[in-house]
Amino acid sequence: MVRLLRLLVLWLWPLGQLSASEILLVGAQDQPGIRSFIAALESRRPNDHVHFQAASELPAPGRLDLDLRLVLLDDEALQWRLSQTAGPPALAMRVSRVQVEQRLGKSRPGFLTLLWSDPPLDRQLRLTRYLLPQARRIGVLYGEHSGFLLDELRRAAQPLGLEIVAQAWPDPRDSRPLQYLLGSSDVLLGLDDSDLYNSKTAKNLLLSSYGRQMALIGPNAGFVRAGALASTFSDQQDWLSVLDSLLGQSPARWPRSLYPAHFGVSGNQQVARALGLEPIDPDAAAQALAAGERTP
Repeated sequence: MVRLLRLLVLWLWPLGQLSASEILLVGAQDQPGIRSFIAALESRRPNDHVHFQAASELPAPGRLDLDLRLVLLDDEALQWRLSQTAGPPALAMRVSRVQVEQRLGKSRPGFLTLLWSDPPLDRQLRLTRYLLPQARRIGVLYGEHSGFLLDELRRAAQPLGLEIVAQAWPDPRDSRPLQYLLGSSDVLLGLDDSDLYNSKTAKNLLLSSYGRQMALIGPNAGFVRAGALASTFSDQQDWLSVLDSLLGQSPARWPRSLYPAHFGVSGNQQVARALGLEPIDPDAAAQALAAGERTP
């Protein structure tokens, strides 16, 4: 019996060793938000060694241990990892589809898993239908780097009975495309394209749309705080759940790209009142959308 127990311990011990990983989070610089994120990840993975290092202080990716688990936190970290094909696989966070299209085009390096920061288009469309069930024509402005999303948007809109009214906006200083779209749509849906939706364009977009008593959905939770009606979003806890799941798997099983399964809804109650809409219940909205996603 004693000999059997010793054999069992010897057999289990390597498995315990293999379950621990070195997880390196890479970013432009250390800051309180990153330290908070690291602490939260450490609490979920107490057996792993979780630490941060600035991209500028790291050697070339090919010189790192291939067993290292890399988590890229920003564009500078992504740029560093893309500098070489050699090196450990990496999970790239806080990247939008428009940013990646602009940087990589259609190529998707096999060593990279992209964790999208922008809300899924089909989810945003279903939020639009949930909050504005009478709206049928969905106005969408697009730029040089976001036009590739239109085909996907149209495919997602069709089963919902929605029509995508798309308008190019090559120069956000020119309001004519925006005014044309406002006259041709029932609601605006914002793509997460920083060339179009930024601090310089926000005032014109919001004042113009609400001047027509038209809601703007998206493009992200930050724009809801600025005056958009609503958006779906994933918070730090949602992303920690994704990371915890992926870090518990072999990198060979990591998908090429991923949205968090868990999400919330951010709504601007003041804007809802101004548009004569019912108050937004974020929890009820999120539950309704999640139920729709679980339907085959």
